[in-house]
Amino acid sequence: MTALTPIESEFATTEEAAAYDAWFRAKVERAMASTAPKIPHDQVMAGMWAIIERAKTK
Repeated sequence: MTALTPIESEFATTEEAAAYDAWFRAKVERAMASTAPKIPHDQVMAGMWAIIERAKTK
């Protein structure tokens, strides 16, 4: 196990970094292989801006 410093990585060890990388890559691969209907970027961004605007008024 190789220790990492906060300057090198957000992870404490190379093993933690490798585990996160494997998890993230698997998640991306599942999303890319998904047959679920895609949501257009503009629709997602409109929803996000609505959430941001509601948060500003609170």
